[in-house]
Amino acid sequence: MKLYYIPSACSLSSHIVAIELGLTIELVKMDPATKRTEHGEDYLAVNPKGRVPALRLDDGTVLTEGPAVVQYLADLKPDAQLAPANGSMARYRLQEMLGFINSELHQSYMPLFDPACSDDVRSSRMAYLQKQYGLLEAVLGRTPFLLGERFTVADAYLFVVTRWAEFVKLDLSAFPNLRTFQARIATRPAVQAAMRREQPASA
Repeated sequence: MKLYYIPSACSLSSHIVAIELGLTIELVKMDPATKRTEHGEDYLAVNPKGRVPALRLDDGTVLTEGPAVVQYLADLKPDAQLAPANGSMARYRLQEMLGFINSELHQSYMPLFDPACSDDVRSSRMAYLQKQYGLLEAVLGRTPFLLGERFTVADAYLFVVTRWAEFVKLDLSAFPNLRTFQARIATRPAVQAAMRREQPASA
């Protein structure tokens, strides 16, 4: 399998999940400015959406969208329990959380990375993000992970998206449970390995 990624982008969550599962994947870095891979491949021929992640399976099939990719990977090794069984209420809860992170957090960060973002939009998005983080703060005050006592693919996604707060200078000091969660996830060997591979010391 090949995982197309941009360092520190949302594709990092798929990378983390693959390492957590012990899966062998080939990493292919994509340049968001040129839409070409590090090997000179036209990324739009792989994924016409031009976004990461994209997962090319051994049979040539390409799967896109982070929430779909992490669930596919988790289902390759169900015994690892990174995603509850398909058809269970717990699985629907996972999909509910992935959808929340994707629509309410991930997409809200996007304007903040645009240098042309106006002050009004920036302030609005910052306030909106803090409101949504307040909901997760309450969840993480009850359980160590988003869905209870076990790490799942949703935790990997939240960890990656929340790392962006530092880049856009979003103040998370009002959310101690969230900050504890971030620190806890950062200590996982798979998380550390994925971040090292995407951001080598020489880079």
